[in-house]
Amino acid sequence: MHKPILLTDPASEAERLVAALRTTVSKTLRKRGAVVGISGGVDSAVALSLCVRAFGTQHVLALMLPEKDSSPESERLARELAVGLGIQPYREDITAALEGFGCYRRRDEAVRRIFPEYQASQGYKMKIVLPANLLAEASLNVFALTIVGPDGREQSKSLPVGAFLQIVAASNFKQRTRMVFLYQYAEVNNYAVIGTANKNEHAQGFFVKHGDSAVDIRLLGHLFKSQIYQLAVYLGVPEEIRQRPPTSDTYSAACTQEEFFFRVPFEVHDRLLSLAENGGPTAAAADELGISLAALGRAVEDIHSKRRATEYLRLQPVYFGNGD
Repeated sequence: MHKPILLTDPASEAERLVAALRTTVSKTLRKRGAVVGISGGVDSAVALSLCVRAFGTQHVLALMLPEKDSSPESERLARELAVGLGIQPYREDITAALEGFGCYRRRDEAVRRIFPEYQASQGYKMKIVLPANLLAEASLNVFALTIVGPDGREQSKSLPVGAFLQIVAASNFKQRTRMVFLYQYAEVNNYAVIGTANKNEHAQGFFVKHGDSAVDIRLLGHLFKSQIYQLAVYLGVPEEIRQRPPTSDTYSAACTQEEFFFRVPFEVHDRLLSLAENGGPTAAAADELGISLAALGRAVEDIHSKRRATEYLRLQPVYFGNGD
């Protein structure tokens, strides 16, 4: 059984982050409190809990940002979390804004190039996924488009590059629109926007540039997913949230982060990411994870490949000044 990447002392880490929040928000950013977008997931739950510890309920604003493809469970869990912490969350349905941008129209045009029968208005749902068996056999990061008909029948086909790019570009309106609303609430209240992305997501580019990456404080960006869960237990995040499979909640069909991007469970991914970043004895790691050396090599190379392909997302804007 592999060992998760755990914090030595979650209580100390929580208090360190609380102290850093207080100092950074008040002294560096000169703001009065914090805004957190909450999704019903464990990352935003931990971020909100830390902010409440740092600023109290009077100076923390929790914002739910659903749209027509969002799971109702996400909103229910987000609301229950906020209320449990003593906060009445705000809600902004971003569907109309996304329709104005043409988000759904642009996405569905691309989907119909692959499945002409697809009609969201008739109950069809869709998602894009990667091959699920990274540890079982060698396979490239080639996306497939899956649609679910009104009768529940699934169909999947390989997704050509052009259609893939159009679906992703259209879907990214969602994260960018949410950030627009977060900053609107932040600016009205003179608050800071707190990010919820973890180390796994940031290291491999599982975020939208100028979307969920556009924050004032990247609170959890140094923490592996297993460490987020450890903090969640310490902070008293409800078990229903801790037990929920991580999801991007972006596509109309249910889609976990594992099947859309990471291709392995987060417990395994943490160990592989640590190995990719820090090195170490590969034979011992493979034995610990219960996989072959070949499978470990494929998985680590997959991490390096995704990091290389998404490096531009982590770059600061390129400046062509004259040295000033």
